[in-house]
Amino acid sequence: MKFINVDMTKKSITVSQVPEQYMGLGGRGLTSVMINAQVPPTCDPLGPENLLIVAPGALSGTSFPNTSRVSIGAKSPLTGTIKESNAGGTMGASLGRLGITAIVISGQASGDGLFVLKIDGQGEAVLVPANEYKKMKTYSATEKLLDQYGEKNSILVIGPAGEHQLTSASIQASDVDGRPCRAAGRGGMGAVMGAKGLKAIVIDQQGKNADAIADPEGFKKAAKAFVQALKAHPMTGQMLPALGTAGLVAPVNSMGAFPSLNATKGTMDNWEKISGETLAKLIQERGGQTSHLGCSQCLVRCSNEFVDKEGKYVTSSLEYETIWSMGGMTGISDLDTIARLDRLCDDIGVDTMNIGVGIAVAMDAGKIEFGDGSAAIEMVEQIAAGTNFGKILGNGPDAVGSHLHHKRVPTVKGQSIAAYDPRAMQGNAVTYATSPMGADHTAGNVVGEYMTGALDPLKPEGQVQASRNTQIAMASVDCTGLCLLASFPLTTPEGGMAFLNAMNARFGTHLVGDDIPALGIRVLKEELEFNRKAGFTHKDDRLPEFFYNEPLPPHNKTVLISDEEMDTTFNF
Repeated sequence: MKFINVDMTKKSITVSQVPEQYMGLGGRGLTSVMINAQVPPTCDPLGPENLLIVAPGALSGTSFPNTSRVSIGAKSPLTGTIKESNAGGTMGASLGRLGITAIVISGQASGDGLFVLKIDGQGEAVLVPANEYKKMKTYSATEKLLDQYGEKNSILVIGPAGEHQLTSASIQASDVDGRPCRAAGRGGMGAVMGAKGLKAIVIDQQGKNADAIADPEGFKKAAKAFVQALKAHPMTGQMLPALGTAGLVAPVNSMGAFPSLNATKGTMDNWEKISGETLAKLIQERGGQTSHLGCSQCLVRCSNEFVDKEGKYVTSSLEYETIWSMGGMTGISDLDTIARLDRLCDDIGVDTMNIGVGIAVAMDAGKIEFGDGSAAIEMVEQIAAGTNFGKILGNGPDAVGSHLHHKRVPTVKGQSIAAYDPRAMQGNAVTYATSPMGADHTAGNVVGEYMTGALDPLKPEGQVQASRNTQIAMASVDCTGLCLLASFPLTTPEGGMAFLNAMNARFGTHLVGDDIPALGIRVLKEELEFNRKAGFTHKDDRLPEFFYNEPLPPHNKTVLISDEEMDTTFNF
C-alpha cells in the first residue's frame, strides 16, 4: 500500500506509505476523503493547490471480476464542487497489481512544458518531457506511447481539450486493445491534468507487487460465487452481453423518459433507428463485435466495436448515454454519425454527454438545425481547432447557453443531465439535484426501480428515499473498483454475500451487511462537507426552472419534488 506523490512544480516524485487516516480506502472513497482533507475548498481548480488523484478500487488488481475501474478525483473546474470521475479499461487493474493505492499529483509545471509520468513494472516512477505530444489527439498519442514504451502498458491521456483546459475535457483510458476509448469524462478532469502539465500516465500492466490478500482461499471462493451471481442475473447474464447499455434505448423511450430535442420531449421520433437492437444488427452485418472485452477481467462484456460500412473500426464502445446525447438530444437518428461523434470526442478528449447536450442547446437556440449531423460534426471539430465557438462548446452547455442567450439548459451545477428526464423519472430528479458532483446518473440512478415496477416514476412518493439509498449504494461501490454495470448481483442474496465475503477475505476484516452502506454514507458526508466549505448550499441543489415549469410530453409532467423534500435527501 503506497502513494506515488508527484509534485509537478518541483518535478519531483516520492513514494510514501499510505497514512493511517486513508487506510482501507480505495477509489472514490480515497479521492473524496483526501480532497476534503488536503485541497483548499475555494482554490482555483486549474491552479497549483488542486490535487489530481488517481486511485484504483479496493479490489482492483485482484482476481475478483469486473474490478478494473479507476477513480480520478479533484476539485472540478466545471462544477466547482468535489469530483470523482470513473473510467474502465485496464488502468485500475494495472495500478492494483503494483500495490499502488493512489497517484497524487500536486503543483503545476511552469511555462508550457508537457510531461508523461511513466511507472514501470517495479513501481519506479519518472517524469519524462513530452513536448512532442503537444496538441496530439488521444488515438495518435496512445499509439505513439505504446510504440515507445511497449504494448503491455495502460494509458491515461488527455487530448487538445485538456491541454486547452476546457471544462468538459476528459481523461481517456486505454482498453484491453490499447485504444483510448474509455473515459473519465465528467467534471473536467482532463482540464485539471492539462493544467498540471501532464499529457499522459503510462503504467506497466505486468506488475507483480499487489498487496497481499488476508485470506486467499476465502477470497477465491467468494470470487467464484460472485461469478455465478453475475451469470445468473438477467441484466449481467443476458441483456448487457447481448445489447450493451444501448439496450436501454427502447425501455426508457417507452417510459417517456428519453430526453429528446434538448429535453422538450420524452420520446424520440425514429428511436428505433438508434436502438440497441438496431445497433447490434448493424454491427453484426458489418463484421464488428457486439460483445467485446473492453476492460480487464470483465465477464459481462457489455462493450461493442462499431465498424463502418467497410468493416473498419470506428469506436468502442458505443454506449447508451452517448447514443442519447448525440442522438436523442440532437434529433440525429443515424448511428454512423453518432459513432463518428463519439470517436471525435474520445480523440479530442471531451465528455460526450456534456458536448452532446451543448450541441442540443445550440440547436434549440437556432444556431443549427435539429438533426443536422454534418453541422454537429463540424461543431465538435471546432473544439480541437480552438475556434472561439469550439472553446465555448468545450466548456459545456452552460457556456453555450450563455453565449447564445438561451435559457433551456439541462444542467445542475454546470454539468449536463443524463439520458433520463427528471420529469418522467422523479427519483432521478432528486439525484441530479442533490448529488455532490452535479447532475450525474452514475451517482444514483433509480431506473432499476422503475423497470421492475417497484416504484412509480411519475409520482413524488418514495423518490427521495430511493435516490438516497441508491446514492449511498453507488458511493460504496465506487470505493471498490467494481463496475457499476456489474453491481446488479449485489441486490441478490447470493451476490451480496459473495461481495461481502470478498471484502473480508481481502482485508482480514469482519464487515457485516450494514458496514457497506456505512462506507457510502461516510464518502457522501466528506463530499458534502467539501462543497459546504466551497460555498455551496441547499439553494444549489435545484434543477433548472424549465423542469418545474415545462410539462414533458407524453406524460405532461413537471418535477414534483418540493425544495423542502429535496433538502431532506442527506438527512442520514
